[in-house]
Amino acid sequence: MTTPEHPSPPPPAAPSVKDRVYRSPAGIAGGVLLLAIVCWLGIDAVVAGEGRTPWLALAALLLVVPPVVAFTLRPAVFAGGDRLRVRNPLRVVTLPWGSIAALRSGYSNEVVTGPGAKYQLWAIPVSLRGRKKAARREARRGVGDGPGRGRGGLGGGRSGSALGFGFGGGRATAEAADEPLRAETDKVMDELRGLWDARREAETAQGEPGVRWAYEILAPAAAGAVLLAVLLALG
Repeated sequence: MTTPEHPSPPPPAAPSVKDRVYRSPAGIAGGVLLLAIVCWLGIDAVVAGEGRTPWLALAALLLVVPPVVAFTLRPAVFAGGDRLRVRNPLRVVTLPWGSIAALRSGYSNEVVTGPGAKYQLWAIPVSLRGRKKAARREARRGVGDGPGRGRGGLGGGRSGSALGFGFGGGRATAEAADEPLRAETDKVMDELRGLWDARREAETAQGEPGVRWAYEILAPAAAGAVLLAVLLALG
């Protein structure tokens, strides 16, 4: 007597990596403030102005608002399981992890492709002030690691508190305390490098880079520039 064969269960799907989104809080705050000022002045001129003033104000708003949005609110970096998507002020660059040759940090953070093309990460600006601050904190922490003090000492203090006052059970905290202090944007770049290193050999992370111009920013700004030029030319 034969029994029907049971089909084997399908292999489990590869775990999906949730997209990580990186933005510049300072850029967003500055953009909101600038937009509030520009819109307040422009709308007031449109509503209360006379003659050609409302049209000039409208043209100025069309010309000014898109670049403000582009360079403050728009920049973002989306890191997924298969690709890195960089949304810069005027372009959107889609880079499969396998097409990336390096993620570099100098005076700016940038991604480099295999052929040598470079794209700046506007949403992750380098903070030289943050690096200096982290270096000073690291230096002060090193000075505090003298005899009777420091990361494993029983003399109490800030380091002893972080390790559970030397009574054990603080091993993970101790390892974290031994890591050098770094600026926040440098930590973000370390995260991106770790994800790139883990995913660049994946079959689904291969392909060619793609670049798209931000016509939703360029078109209204160009319309505003043309309208403003026409109004000024007509006198």
